[in-house]
Amino acid sequence: MSAETDRLAHWLVSGLELDATVFHVGQYCGPWRASTAGRERASFHLVLRGQSYLHLDGQAPIVLGEREGVFLLRDIPHCLTPEPDAGSAFEPCDMQPMVPALDGACGLACGFFQFRGLLGELFRGPFPDYVLIRADSSALKAVAPLFDLILAEAERGDDAPSPLIERLTELLFFYVIREVARRDDVAAGLLAVARRPEFAPLLDDLLREPGKPWSIEDMARVACMSRASFCRHFVEASGQPPAQFLLQVRMKIAARRLQGGDSVLRAAE
Repeated sequence: MSAETDRLAHWLVSGLELDATVFHVGQYCGPWRASTAGRERASFHLVLRGQSYLHLDGQAPIVLGEREGVFLLRDIPHCLTPEPDAGSAFEPCDMQPMVPALDGACGLACGFFQFRGLLGELFRGPFPDYVLIRADSSALKAVAPLFDLILAEAERGDDAPSPLIERLTELLFFYVIREVARRDDVAAGLLAVARRPEFAPLLDDLLREPGKPWSIEDMARVACMSRASFCRHFVEASGQPPAQFLLQVRMKIAARRLQGGDSVLRAAE
């Protein structure tokens, strides 16, 4: 792993703001089906006990065992069932409490998460639609205790899910994102710029003051480069000229402000 890739992963994790909410936690028995699709939100499914099959359009069923799960970074069609076949025999049903443990049941924690702040909106572009957590992953071996802690909270038997499950899920997600950010195939656009240490101060300044009348000379000065050298290296890193990159950042910020209720005039400032 290169120092630049590792730096990118830590920069991303340190800047992300995340809110997780638990939709339900418990166990399913019989011919069950579970899904968080169609709600226009990113979501997660964590297998705490037993086994399930994740079904995604156009793909073979994916087995998810204990201490495994999936983070769906976008709202894509999917479902979980107890068998490889996701036919009509499997229907949504009521989830049972996590205790007592039932033979053949699958214990799940399912919910949603959203990113707060500009960085969260920008980073999702190059990331995949979903990320799997595998129990045999050497890169993610540190997350196993988090699954145990989530299960312990789920087994408390309270009427409402423990709020600690949400916080533990957020921590689990940060571990996953750190590993995904280290993959070369996702380091594009904003992330490609972030992984280059010579552009780190500039990127921080652009995100902090996007409305400043940035010129190419201004950006080159922050990066401690000549104008020509800056443009060449920036295009090599991001695949686009710095002015176009800045425009995209500004457009995403404006879109986020409009979604938050700002007027068009205010969002354009």
